[in-house]
This record gives sequence, C-alpha cells and structure tokens, in this order.
Amino acid sequence: MKLAASPLTAPGLWESVTISTFIECQGMSGHSKWSSIKHKKGAADAKRGKLFTKLARAITVAARDGGPDPEGNPPLATAIQKARDASMPKDNIQRAVDRGSGVGTDAAAIESITFEGYGPGGAAILVDALTDNRNRTSADVRHAFTKHHGNLGEPGSVAWIFEKRGAIAVDASRYGEDDLIVAIDAGAEDVLDEGEQLRVICEPADLSAVRKALEEAGVEVQSADLTMEPKNTVEVKGSEAEWLLKLVDALEEHDDVDSVHANFDVPAEIIEKLAAA
Repeated sequence: MKLAASPLTAPGLWESVTISTFIECQGMSGHSKWSSIKHKKGAADAKRGKLFTKLARAITVAARDGGPDPEGNPPLATAIQKARDASMPKDNIQRAVDRGSGVGTDAAAIESITFEGYGPGGAAILVDALTDNRNRTSADVRHAFTKHHGNLGEPGSVAWIFEKRGAIAVDASRYGEDDLIVAIDAGAEDVLDEGEQLRVICEPADLSAVRKALEEAGVEVQSADLTMEPKNTVEVKGSEAEWLLKLVDALEEHDDVDSVHANFDVPAEIIEKLAAA
C-alpha cells in the first residue's frame, strides 16, 4: 500500500530487530528466514545482558544530548521504548537516564561515532557506535571490514545513500494493510509488505505518534525504531554475499556497535544457507 510519494517504495526493504540491514529477497522467503533469525538472536542477546548494555548506552547518550524528559526528547523516547520492548527492567532504564543527565556518572565519556565503508560486492555500510574508547572501537571496526573483504571509507563516503526514517514492524499473519490505515492520519508515508511482516515508514519525528495510533487501534507492534533507509540497493551474489553477511554479523556482535545499516540485495537461498550453518 502506498500512502504518499516516496523514494522508499522499493519492495523487500527490511529492518532487523538488532540492526537495520535492508534486503530485497526473492519471494520474501529470505526476508522471513533472516527476520526470524534476528528476532531469536535479539532474544538471546537480551537473556545474556548484551542487548541491555547497548540499550542502556543509547538511553544515556540520548538523555545527555537532549535532556532527561522523553516528552521533549524524541530520540530518548525511542530509546526507552526499545528498552521496554526488550523487557529491560525499569530500574535499569532510569539508571541509564540518570547517567545521561549527569546524576553522579561519567556519561561524558561515551562518544557517538559513525563509520562508513563498503562491504564485498560494493554494498554501502553505515556503522553507528557508542564507545568510551574511540581508538579501540575504530581499530576493531576496521579489522572487521578488512577480515571480511570490505573497506572502511572516509566520512561522507556512503552516508548520502541513506535517509533517516521511522520504521514500525507488525505481524503480517495477524494484520492486513487495512488494519494500518490509522497510521496515515498519524503521519505514516508508506506500508511495505515484506512477507511475514508489514512495515510502516514515517518521518522520524512522527514515529511515536504513529506507533501510538497503531497501538490505540489494537495493533501489536513488533518493533519501532529510527533507521537509515537506503535510496537504492546493490545486488550481491555468490561468495561475496556470504562474506558480506558475515561482515554485518561481525559488526553487529561488537559490544560498542549500536546499529548497522546496509543497502544490499542478497538472494534468499544464500541467507537460508548461512542460517543453517
């Protein structure tokens, strides 16, 4: 369903639970498989506390940069909602907010860094990191690119390929496009049919309002986040596709990496092959 003219209407764009990697899949089977893997991986990360650490950092930085009140700080509101969606304890969330607002903490030590580069096959990759040691994180990210046949680039080398958007995912087996009509008045631009998911795209500032409208209409939201949507995709096949997916996973696994964005189009059968490995 197309809600408004937008450059973001190419089929197959997808946001994972833990990273914002966009894949255009044959018959959507690849998307469904990959999405399921990422969802399970996110749950496993939460259980061992790894995801909570990343979520807490994001809350701390958002509170530090925009103030402790989520009503007047959309990035903080989004970070808190992500933490709630992951079942992060309220006390943990409040401590993260307190750190960011300067309540007896060292929030100033956490730095936000964006790395840009190209993966195998020429796919553009953006890496958002939150770190207390720039040199360590920079070295680790560079090593990941090099090890997986990619190249870390200069600032601005690939950022122009992406646009910031709000993205909300719902279960396509439970809801249809008609159920998402309420999102239009709240500011939604597009609804993308991605097989097992329907994904609502909106302006970043409208994310909270669109999510609220859906939830008030009885639509359960699987995920809601600020993402970097690619303006175009690059087809990557064969061994290059395998190296590319391994690179994305390696970056995502790093403790300092908050999110990874890419513009690749990988055949579903390769995704399924790696999923079974």
